[in-house]
Amino acid sequence: MKFQRVLDPVDKSPIDALLRDGTLWRLLHSVPDFVELSKKGNPRVGLPFVVSDELLLPPVAPSKIVCIGLNYKAHAEEQGKAIPDEPLIFLKATSALIADRGTIELPSQSDLIHHEAELAIVIGKTAKRVSVDEAESHILGYTCANDVTARDIQRQLKRYTVAKGFDTFAPLGPVMVSASSWEPGGKTVTCRVNGETRQTGTFDDMIFDVATCIAYISNIMTLHPGDVIMTGTPAGVGPLVDGDTVEVEIDGIGILTNSVRRLH
Repeated sequence: MKFQRVLDPVDKSPIDALLRDGTLWRLLHSVPDFVELSKKGNPRVGLPFVVSDELLLPPVAPSKIVCIGLNYKAHAEEQGKAIPDEPLIFLKATSALIADRGTIELPSQSDLIHHEAELAIVIGKTAKRVSVDEAESHILGYTCANDVTARDIQRQLKRYTVAKGFDTFAPLGPVMVSASSWEPGGKTVTCRVNGETRQTGTFDDMIFDVATCIAYISNIMTLHPGDVIMTGTPAGVGPLVDGDTVEVEIDGIGILTNSVRRLH
């Protein structure tokens, strides 16, 4: 099952929709309720509708975005960093969120901005001090993410907040696929810039898997429904410049596509 969040074409309020066979169907339940009802039968949906690109929203509205750094050995090596002994976490501003088809804005403060293609976990129920064995039961679904990073600022400050917190630096989408119908094992993430493949990675190569990341984070901070965990990027990160089109594709989820524009 794939879900999109959009602005209602009439009153412009956020609504959730089911994407089925290329058509959006208005949900008559919340996404978590719809997923649960689907396990028991075939829940009803509202009327189909069409939206333009400017009405697309990120598939969830999280209270926080928690990111895992250096979660692929080859990426740590290309950054000249040691392999972490435990998940390296940092927060990304929710104001950085943009949807599929949105524009990544390159700020004047940075001359070297990189793409980082990632799998994002969407939390479905409150997770507080959960174990690794309990972790996966707290997942609502997954989506594509791009942890856009001002690499020169990151290298200068040696901290992540500024380098990763600019507006538009958290593209998410195009849809969320439910955890009941998709799992990351054996799947790959690919990043293309102007059609050229820059990154390809398999989620089986993560240093810390999905369950470990959720358990570790939940023992530090409570994860609420809708919260997002970006799980790290494989090797091959590279620059984005004015006029680029960047795509993040994950098997079975879809393609997150964003244009790139330099602010003047």
